[in-house]
Amino acid sequence: MAVERKLRMGMVGGGPGAFIGPVHKMAAELDGKIELVAGAFSQSAERSRAAGKSFGIDPGRAYADYREMIAAERKRPGGIDFVVIATPNHLHLPVAKAALEAGIAVMSDKPATATYDEVLALEAAVEKAGLPYGLTHTYAGYALVREARSICASGRLGAIRKIAVEYLQGWLSQPIEKSGQKQAAWRSDPALNGPGGCIGDIGTHAFHLTEYVTGLRVTSLNATLRTVVEGRRLDDDCNAVLRLENGASGVLMASQVAAGEGNGLRLRVYGENGSIDWRQEDPNRLRVKWLDGPEEIRHAAGSYLSADAREVTRLPGGHPEGYIEAFAVLYREFADGLLAWRAGEPNPLPATLPGIVAGVRGMRFIERAIESNRLGIWVEF
Repeated sequence: MAVERKLRMGMVGGGPGAFIGPVHKMAAELDGKIELVAGAFSQSAERSRAAGKSFGIDPGRAYADYREMIAAERKRPGGIDFVVIATPNHLHLPVAKAALEAGIAVMSDKPATATYDEVLALEAAVEKAGLPYGLTHTYAGYALVREARSICASGRLGAIRKIAVEYLQGWLSQPIEKSGQKQAAWRSDPALNGPGGCIGDIGTHAFHLTEYVTGLRVTSLNATLRTVVEGRRLDDDCNAVLRLENGASGVLMASQVAAGEGNGLRLRVYGENGSIDWRQEDPNRLRVKWLDGPEEIRHAAGSYLSADAREVTRLPGGHPEGYIEAFAVLYREFADGLLAWRAGEPNPLPATLPGIVAGVRGMRFIERAIESNRLGIWVEF
């Protein structure tokens, strides 16, 4: 019996000084379906070669330009099967378009692009190419996020009335972008990041989690965006009040100047019969509270969890799974979807994997939040 080969991945970005490049590699390769074989890791040829060496790839496949990589890999026997985009936001659209136009599938960091107009262009490019496109909203890969989603879909909570979502970090409490800190520097530069700072970097994760878990779409919002650290050019602290399509209300809080916080993403959903509470820093437990009944604490790998949650669990109960494993879930679903697409399936990517629809919604959220803040009013989504 023939052994199916691994899908070959080419990475753009993620070179020296980048946090996310090694994360993409570890996550993509965890399930043995994907192998990193090429990359344009930096605009510096020397730095790109250094990154390639650290990742253990052929030196001849470490490029200084994504266009060079795509052109060379397209012609090469055994060239890449898909591109992963791990760059600052301003490159997301040009890299994705170049890959799609070359017939190469795309997996991208969020947000999908730097601006809303760009994501509409990307949506058209994805539709025209007909190729798989995935978006790494990593938190969608956690087993207990899938469990929370399943609980909401089951209707057991009753009509959803209120959502409270927060994403609190403290790493930008000081102007570290002025000291040469690479990750802070590009995130604070509108030319590289786009017009939404904190609201784009982590607010989009909170927004996506809200819609992903509840299955409800935001219909209007009223947002306040602040720049707390003097001299910073983009927002670093945000609050938004949300209305959802069933009439439920929501509160979204995102901040990167919450001193002492690490990666404090938390989602609470309140229905007429009960509620759920999940925290990213304690991802293997989901609290379920009932109006008339005992509080439950559901643990990752529990035999009582939904099929959706059990499907993405790798380890027995009591063995914690975290960020890399959640990231790897998305890569596994993307790999399976890409293989299904090659086999001719018309809708190969599962609904659990964020894609271009989530990308457009996320960019619209940023654009609407900025407009609401500018006008000081509620705006329709």
